Amino acid sequence: MEIGRKIKQIRLQRDLTQEELASRTELTKGYISQLENDLSSPSIATLEDILNVLGVTLQDFFAEPKEEKVVFTANDYFVSSNGTATNTWLIPNSQKNDMEPIILTLPVDGVAETRLPFEGEEFGYVLEGKILIVTPTEVYKLKKGESFSINGKKEHTIKNNNNGRSRVLWVTTPSNF
Repeated sequence: MEIGRKIKQIRLQRDLTQEELASRTELTKGYISQLENDLSSPSIATLEDILNVLGVTLQDFFAEPKEEKVVFTANDYFVSSNGTATNTWLIPNSQKNDMEPIILTLPVDGVAETRLPFEGEEFGYVLEGKILIVTPTEVYKLKKGESFSINGKKEHTIKNNNNGRSRVLWVTTPSNF
């Protein structure tokens, strides 16, 4: 590992000059330059001082970056029940993300669990069939190729309004399915 290069990268991310880092660590600008060019190696105590100023722990500094998965296939999906419907989770562990996409599959007369109010939004796109979105005050009818956007503060239920199955691409933000 090139410690100096990594120190420089973090320093630049924090928008600090070598002089500012040196001043905050009571080191010289020349020494910081030598470290960043891998011409000198810091002691553990000095490295801890530098990382403390940069707001990074030793553990995080030496941790190997994890490759973030970008593409997911059917082998990654899992299915759970949602009322008399099913959710197909498209992104495993998406609860850690800002949005959470699923495919809601509603059999004939299928009904998803009532969505209670939450802080956020929902988006849906009808992939197949026809659905009803039922709120305490209104009923919305959608068919294949139509979409919806609902403020999460509005309690609602999604029902199949088709004589076959219906499928909806459904996304919430923040994630809370």
